[in-house]
Amino acid sequence: MSETIIQLENIDITFHQKKRVIEAVKDVSVTIKKGDIYGIVGYSGAGKSTLVRVINLLQIPTAGKITIGDQVTYADGRVQLNPAALRQKRQKIGMIFQHFNLMAQKTARQNVAFALRHSDLSKAERRTKVEELLELVGLADRADNYPAQLSGGQKQRVAIARALANDPEILISDESTSALDPKTTKQILALLQDLNRKLGLTVVMITHEMQIVKDICNRVAVMQNGELIEEGSVLEIFSHPKQALTQEFIKTATGIDEAMVKIEKQDIVEDMAANSILAQLKYAGHTTDEPILNDIYKRFEVTANILYGNIEILDDTPVGELVVVLSGQPEALESAQQAIIEAGVELTVLKRGA
Repeated sequence: MSETIIQLENIDITFHQKKRVIEAVKDVSVTIKKGDIYGIVGYSGAGKSTLVRVINLLQIPTAGKITIGDQVTYADGRVQLNPAALRQKRQKIGMIFQHFNLMAQKTARQNVAFALRHSDLSKAERRTKVEELLELVGLADRADNYPAQLSGGQKQRVAIARALANDPEILISDESTSALDPKTTKQILALLQDLNRKLGLTVVMITHEMQIVKDICNRVAVMQNGELIEEGSVLEIFSHPKQALTQEFIKTATGIDEAMVKIEKQDIVEDMAANSILAQLKYAGHTTDEPILNDIYKRFEVTANILYGNIEILDDTPVGELVVVLSGQPEALESAQQAIIEAGVELTVLKRGA
């Protein structure tokens, strides 16, 4: 069992603006293990960034308790570290942002070196460290380029190298791929995954895209209106989302919503035969290896016309989804549905033939 590196307990964050009181975060508790890639997902204004900023105390909570590693950093309404200890703690928590926050007048090398300005390393050691970091993020050949000469993905790589300069144990990514195109996003996510493995880095991803969570996270928390509404492993959340918002995020990430619009316009669905049903099948793990549709044809003479299929690997587990038209005699159709459910497949009837 890996050790806990971030423990947020009953965090409240309240802002007072003129005559308004804004409860940005309400009684949120989160446990993040060392080596996790932990996604916090929600729409704008959900409180994600505000919550995550308490990890390095850039945002002081109104109430709650914060433990980073084995050190309590906030409790009983106050910060538990003196300014020097707080500075030291913050050095172990790197941050990357949507808009890179690079200094335009400095080269990639100088931007990374800037993060080492308070370091105890000698000039020569700093130079070596910067070269190693640029090599690590795949930008050794761009060390002397200014931000204006770099693509969005390259700028984000410089920002990641800078965030790693003080050997952090935690890297916070605040919508760091939102300004990037899909191909570059995948490259940056692959880099973060690689750094997580190579350096044992714990990554906290703030995002409004469940696709990103699906691609690299092992755990996910869903936030809405300042509250944490659902939390679990990515496999659990994708297989059995409980909250309406989570279900909405997942439908967008899997593309099933878009597919359903097209499926519903197909003749086979619009003019569905009386002895047919349109069904959605969801399955995970060993079930994906079973020829279930083949089996129900042999046993019940129920045919399956597959209109949509998707299979992915989440946390090393295959997870799949099918939309099918099942056709057969009424009793056989009922028996076939029962057999599918007994095989561990979640079955939802979307439409019945008239």
